[in-house]
Parts: sequence; C-alpha cells; structure tokens
Amino acid sequence: MTSKLSVILLLLMYHGCIAQKSAKNNVCLTPIPMNESEQKPVKPAKNVLNTDLKLCCASPKTGYYRDGFCTTGQEDQGRHVVCAIVSQAFLDFSKSRGNDLITPVPEYNFPGLKAGDKWCLCALRWKEALEANVAPPIVLESTHIKALQFLKLDDLKKHTQ
Repeated sequence: MTSKLSVILLLLMYHGCIAQKSAKNNVCLTPIPMNESEQKPVKPAKNVLNTDLKLCCASPKTGYYRDGFCTTGQEDQGRHVVCAIVSQAFLDFSKSRGNDLITPVPEYNFPGLKAGDKWCLCALRWKEALEANVAPPIVLESTHIKALQFLKLDDLKKHTQ
C-alpha cells in the first residue's frame, strides 16, 4: 500500500500539483513547480501582490499548462499570466482580433468560454483590451507576478473585482 501511495504522490507532483480532497471532489489547490533537472520542488510561483499564486480556475481548467494556475515558462510565448473573469464584450473583442475564445477546440483541451468564466489571459491581450476599454476584471491573487513586466499594478488594481 505504501508503494502505491508513493507512486501516486510522485505522479501528482510530476504534473505540477497535489490533489487535495474537498467536500465534493479532488481539486488541484496548490501548484508545486518542479525543477526538471533535479526533480525537486522549487519555490511556489508569486502573484502581483508578491504572495503565493492562487488557483485561477479549475472548471474550465485554465492556464498555459491547464493546471488551473496562471503560471508561465519559456514555452509560453503569450505569457498567459492574467487571471480574468471574462465578459462578453472582451470575448467579442478577442474574437475580432483573431483569437476566438468562445468556440471549443477539444484537441487543445479548450472548452470554449462564456461570460463569467475565469481564464488565464495573455498579458498583452489584456493590455490591448484595456486600451480599447473592454478589459475584463481580474483576480490579483491569481495573476502571476510576471504580468508586471507588461502591465502596471495600478491598472490591474483598477480592474479588480
């Protein structure tokens, strides 16, 4: 039994989170970033408030890595670091810019979004929406600190729900 538990924990850690039981189901509550070369956990990611990054959304499962968190890495060219609560105005704006977030794309594990869903947005798309006066509200605690490379904290705070 102990060896099965060890294997399960290792698999969960490999996928970047530990599933913790909630009253209804198992949900990934805490990201555990791994150092690939050493396979040891590294410090948790930080948010724009310089505290531990919180879950953005588990359903639909968001994030570049589809782990529910707005984490980023070298392969994430768009920097999906802003946890937003998308509005219909934003979804329409994004579609008009060539990024249809409404239509499901199952082969990319993308369910399609509707107004009110939380989603990790590209920092520059959010900035573009801000300039067009259609920026959706955001969740500061779930917005990765790297968003500050592209956005002003004051602008983010003005759009906090």
